[in-house]
Amino acid sequence: MVHDTLLIALYAAIGAAGAGLLGTGALRLLRNRSLALSLAVVAAVTVAAMLAGTMLVSWAMLLSDHDLWVVTMVCSIAAVVSLGVALALGRSVVRGSRALAEATRALGDDGHFTPPTAALTSELAELSGELAATSAKLAASREREKALEDSRRELVAWISHDLRTPLAGLQAMTEALEDGMVDDPSVYHARIRAEVERMSGMVGDLFELSRIQAGVLALNITRMSVYDLVGDALAGADALAREHGVRLVGDGVEPVPVHVDGREMSRVLANLLVNAIRRTPTDGTVAVSARREVDSVVVSVTDGCGGIPPEDLPRVFDTGWRGTDARTPPGGAGLGLAIVRGIVEAHKGRAAVSNVSGGCRFEVRLPAAV
Repeated sequence: MVHDTLLIALYAAIGAAGAGLLGTGALRLLRNRSLALSLAVVAAVTVAAMLAGTMLVSWAMLLSDHDLWVVTMVCSIAAVVSLGVALALGRSVVRGSRALAEATRALGDDGHFTPPTAALTSELAELSGELAATSAKLAASREREKALEDSRRELVAWISHDLRTPLAGLQAMTEALEDGMVDDPSVYHARIRAEVERMSGMVGDLFELSRIQAGVLALNITRMSVYDLVGDALAGADALAREHGVRLVGDGVEPVPVHVDGREMSRVLANLLVNAIRRTPTDGTVAVSARREVDSVVVSVTDGCGGIPPEDLPRVFDTGWRGTDARTPPGGAGLGLAIVRGIVEAHKGRAAVSNVSGGCRFEVRLPAAV
């Protein structure tokens, strides 16, 4: 009994292995052909393996011609049904893959992907979902690129205007000095020096911003107290605040430690304070505070500018943004807040702005020192 069982298993394995080898060869030859044809080959191999094993076992058991014909007929009918089902399934899969290919082609043409309406297998449906997500990311990237390009154009236009105006004045003053048409040359000398210093600051801001955007801003990180940083910034901005009649308040500053580049963070605070002082009316107040929140340190500068239009809030830190004419300082190039965001993000922090009663609040959130 055991011998017969082993013999049956051996003949069945030989027949199935032969059919499997032939099917593997066929699949290799058809690997670049339609998926429907490959599925048909798989179904044919399955039936052929069963038929070959059955025929060998039947021959070994010396079945009658009638019994052998019955077995052959049953396997043939099974083969026809299996091939029909495989072809139907293959056509459905091919139809879904073609629809997905057509939708993907549209992604390459116009950058938008619309998932096909045809029924898809789970794998194709997952691929379609990934393509849709990729299309959305590409669309968002294109929007960011367009906004960046627009801001660059605006920056070039504004910088050109801001440089052309003082250069024309400098040319006129130097020509007047050369022609001896000035009664008191020292006045023109002072004006020329002031204009040169202003343009030099503008060029310095452009250079700093280019380093930030190129990712080559080198930071010298040290541990220091926010209290000292804010104190130095307030002292540096005191003269400008007195000139504009603005009060500086820094009572809410906690002595919490941070790991930052002192020079760069001093520039951040100076830019925020100058921005706040210039936009706060006379007798107004600019308040600075610093506090620790869980694993971060938040430094805020609150001014009395009257607030920023809600539609402008997302653009405040964009390169070259100036807002409305009422909020544009004389000679400003719209670089200060862009530099603030770049330096803060280089410190793995985040800069934000929000409207408060009577003004707006700029917040710089930095990782707290351990």
